[in-house]
Amino acid sequence: MSQAFQSFPAPAKLNLLLHVVGKRPDGYHLLETVFRFIDFGDELQLAVRDDGEIALLTPTEGVPPEQDLTVRAARLLQQESGCRQGVSIRLEKRTPMGGGLGGGSSDAATMLIALNRLWGLAWPRERLQQLGLRLGADVPVFIFGRNALATGVGEVLEPIDLRPAWYLVIHPQVHVPTAAIFKNFSQSMLTEVGRVGIMRILETTQQRRNDLQAVVLEKFPAVNEVLSELKKYGSPLMTGSGSCVFLECESKDEADKVYQALSEKYKGFVAKGLDVHPLFDSAE
Repeated sequence: MSQAFQSFPAPAKLNLLLHVVGKRPDGYHLLETVFRFIDFGDELQLAVRDDGEIALLTPTEGVPPEQDLTVRAARLLQQESGCRQGVSIRLEKRTPMGGGLGGGSSDAATMLIALNRLWGLAWPRERLQQLGLRLGADVPVFIFGRNALATGVGEVLEPIDLRPAWYLVIHPQVHVPTAAIFKNFSQSMLTEVGRVGIMRILETTQQRRNDLQAVVLEKFPAVNEVLSELKKYGSPLMTGSGSCVFLECESKDEADKVYQALSEKYKGFVAKGLDVHPLFDSAE
């Protein structure tokens, strides 16, 4: 028997800057990046089962259920905790795949946070973060729950206070594969700014940088086109290793006006920057 479904948000993230600073022997790249949560994302509806089954009721097209990060997260937590309960999953997907918004990672993090509570495990946040890292480098920050300056492969996290902002996010309707972008990243392109430099960049109008952007623009002209359009209104940036491009605005009105000017040609959304993850208190 399943219990009643409960809803849990899985917010998207933006990388307000992204520097690639090195490469580990195992092939993973070392980063300096700033993660910001936004009030746009996916939603998970979960119902605890007493038969131990992990059942995804709404598979994403093109993604086998066994590979879905929500299923993998639930199975991993079940395996590591020894919990005999299961869960039925309904996933309402709003974030585009390959968009750089962290949708799959956020879904996985929300699954771990929610099941930790629903299954009565009471694992501390740090333990969930360590488990999340086995699912993907972006998963820990969503469990961490605060906007963060991230180093390492993205798992060494320091909370960071960011000024209020609204964002116009445009999706160029292309799927950018993360692995291929990092594979084509040249060692000669490595940069390092450090914490003090990053804080200075965030506090001024200095142009922020995403070191992966040049690689993506070379392979995906549609992303370049959107960047060129948004440059008429400010200093846009690509987020993560994906295709989405964002423009930071001081108000919702400003973001709405720019989107109105572009909405006939491009698909996107306006979102408010968050200070903490909506489930921040639940991850304790």
